[in-house]
Amino acid sequence: MNVNRGAGCGFQRGRRRLATLTALILCTNCALAADGLTALRSPYNVRETMDRFEAVARDGGMNIFARIDHAAGAEKVGRSLRPTEVLIFGNPKGGTPFLECSQTVGIDLPLKLLVWTDATDQVWIGYNDPAWIGHRHGDESCPAIGALSQALAKMVDSTIATGKKP
Repeated sequence: MNVNRGAGCGFQRGRRRLATLTALILCTNCALAADGLTALRSPYNVRETMDRFEAVARDGGMNIFARIDHAAGAEKVGRSLRPTEVLIFGNPKGGTPFLECSQTVGIDLPLKLLVWTDATDQVWIGYNDPAWIGHRHGDESCPAIGALSQALAKMVDSTIATGKKP
């Protein structure tokens, strides 16, 4: 009888460990996703990735407000950074409905896209997820979120697609 109870306890302990490990993994993923950054690998270098995204954005009716080369800025002050660029872009058709849900969303608009090279020379393209922006401003149910999310994902997918010009 004690043997069975001991085996059952071992099984329960194993299940608890598995549950704890699963929770840690899920929490780690949540912590990484909690900052709201959606990032995908790019097969192109930083400049080409950003050039491709800028073309896709313009073709999609986006206004380009600024393109910032952080590495060039660092160089001006005698420092160095791996290639890192930001594009500030948007369109009132997408931004205004988001602002109508919560005017404080204006701090996160126009949208920004970051392209960078990490320490392993992998190029990444990233942006703030509109759902995260909505959550940040207390309006997760804003109807504009879905359209913005789809538009951003489509533009980024077109940018990093191989074998095609955007």
